[in-house]
Amino acid sequence: MSRYIPLFPLSIVAFPGEKLNLHIFEPRYKQLVLDCTTEGKTFGIPTFINNGVGEFGTEVEILRVEKKYENGEMDIRARGLRVIRIKRFDRMAPGRLYAGGEVETVEDNTAEDIVVKQKIKELLVQLYEALGISKMFLDLPGNFKSFDIAHNLGLSTEQEYALLQLSDESTRQDVILLHLEQILPVVRETELLKERARLNGHFKHLTPPNF
Repeated sequence: MSRYIPLFPLSIVAFPGEKLNLHIFEPRYKQLVLDCTTEGKTFGIPTFINNGVGEFGTEVEILRVEKKYENGEMDIRARGLRVIRIKRFDRMAPGRLYAGGEVETVEDNTAEDIVVKQKIKELLVQLYEALGISKMFLDLPGNFKSFDIAHNLGLSTEQEYALLQLSDESTRQDVILLHLEQILPVVRETELLKERARLNGHFKHLTPPNF
């Protein structure tokens, strides 16, 4: 079932469950935030990609206005709720400065593959260790979903947008697993090359072969 909501296109991919901190400075989006907070509305963040507003995005709720500035600008905290498909996009919603559009919720199959999830977890640990950021993994809950880790996989915006469009968790897991299997050897080789570069020119303690 479609409905009409305010839209805030951005050159990012917002995912369901993601916490978003946004600085609002344009008059049209100041108006959007005011409307959403006073009327209890949600808004959509469709991804602006390939010089246009994408068909998919994420519906978002405003948690709170963190700070207001004298010039009317503000910092807000928001949270992604669900994936939406934009059926019609209006550059200006009726009587408003901001964009709006007719959207529908994308139904999501949340069933996951436990075996694939474990493999993803293991490769994530290896990836973070290779990058020297293993502490990041400590913040990952045991019941994490694909969207929870999507920004930490080294995906391009195009790849993240493609992931957003997949309405099946097990399919998203397969895509992520394949990506990790491909990128991990590249990261390890890159880190090895960096280590070799650091050692170049330094005195080395080498044990000669015994022959």
